[in-house]
Amino acid sequence: MSTATSHTDGPFNIGEAAARSGVSAKMVRHYESLGLLPKVGRTDSGYRQYTGKEIHTLRFVRRARDLGFSMAEIAELLKLWQDRRRASANVKRIALTHVADLDRRMKELEAMKRTLERLADCCHGDQRPDCPILDELAD
Repeated sequence: MSTATSHTDGPFNIGEAAARSGVSAKMVRHYESLGLLPKVGRTDSGYRQYTGKEIHTLRFVRRARDLGFSMAEIAELLKLWQDRRRASANVKRIALTHVADLDRRMKELEAMKRTLERLADCCHGDQRPDCPILDELAD
């Protein structure tokens, strides 16, 4: 079965929507609760019914999450994606702000790595109880 869907496909239950979008059913519910997905129709017995449009939106959210965008950034990107009159400069601003945040976090991680490597080098790693790693954490 092809995973490509048109906006008229469906309805799909939450399990099918999750499988088609690559997002777990729990996350589908979570994204709906955050307003990233509109409230979807329900059957008479209360089961959610998703269309190809919602699945397309879920894929968008999943790809944005894979790139590390925050939920707030994703909400903003979704609004821009759905607004055909948007200015691409707004999208670029969000992306470049995210790149700057990634750069900052990478520098922080590199500093943590250097500190841990230095501490590990100072640790004898033997049967003695003295440990510079624990000493550093306790300071």
